[in-house]
Amino acid sequence: MKLLPLVALSWLGACAAPSTSPDLASARWIDLTHSFDERTIYWPNNPFGFELEVQYKGQTPGGWFYSSNALRAPEHGGTHLDAPVHFHEGAHSTEQVPIEQLVGRACVIDVSASVGENADHLVSIAEVQAWERLHGEIPRGAIVLLRTGWDRYYDDRIKCLGTPKRGNEAIPELHFPGIDPELAQWLVDHRAPKAVGLDTPSVDYGQSTDFRTHRILAAKNVCGFENVANLAQLPATGAFVMALPMKIKGGTGGPLRIVACLGG
Repeated sequence: MKLLPLVALSWLGACAAPSTSPDLASARWIDLTHSFDERTIYWPNNPFGFELEVQYKGQTPGGWFYSSNALRAPEHGGTHLDAPVHFHEGAHSTEQVPIEQLVGRACVIDVSASVGENADHLVSIAEVQAWERLHGEIPRGAIVLLRTGWDRYYDDRIKCLGTPKRGNEAIPELHFPGIDPELAQWLVDHRAPKAVGLDTPSVDYGQSTDFRTHRILAAKNVCGFENVANLAQLPATGAFVMALPMKIKGGTGGPLRIVACLGG
C-alpha cells in the first residue's frame, strides 16, 4: 500500500528544483517514444507488424462524432520493453516487473561519435568508463541509456536494420549497433542498473547469433528498452525517466511509452 506514494514522491522530487516545492507545470518533458504505425520497425521474420483497424469513425445516429479502432502487433517492435522472461526462464514477465524498476534517474551515455556509420559497433566497457571519468560513476539502480545515434535511421527501415529483406533470410543480414556482452556483464556485476536501453532495434547488435547481452541482462531481471527515441535531447545525468509498458499478463515485452522529466 505504501509503494505508489513512495514512487510518486521520488518522481516529484526528481522533477523539482532543489529545495523548492515541485512545479510540474514548468518541468520540461521529453518524449522518448516512436509512434506506432504501419512503418514501425519489427524483427524482419515477424509475420505481421503494427496493424490499426478503423472500426468506426463518423457521426452516430444520435448526432455526435464517435471513433474507435482495433489494433494488433507483436510484443517486440518500435519503442518497446524486453521483459526479463524474454530470454530467461522464470524471470519477470511484463506484468511482474516492479514499477520502481521502470522509473528512476537516468545516465545517458552518448557514444554516437565513436559509432559513426559503423553498423556493427559494440558499445564497450571502455566507452562507459570514459563517460564515468567525465560524469561520475553510474549509481546503483540507475536507468542506463546508450545513445548510438542510430535512431536517425528509424524512418528508413532498410538503413535501420541493414537489409531490405524480410523473413528468416533477413536475419543473417541484420546490421545495427548494440551492447557488447562484456559490457552487459560488467554493468550487472558492478553497477546494478534497473534497466538498460538504447536507440537501436536490439540490445544485441544485428550480427549477434547467441543474444548474449539479452541473456546476461535477463538473468539478473534487468529490463531492456529498445528503439528509444530522442536521447540527444537528454543531459548525461539529471533526467528522471518513466518507462511504462502495456501491462500484458505473461508478456515477454510490450509497447513502451517512455518519457523523461527535466528540471522543474
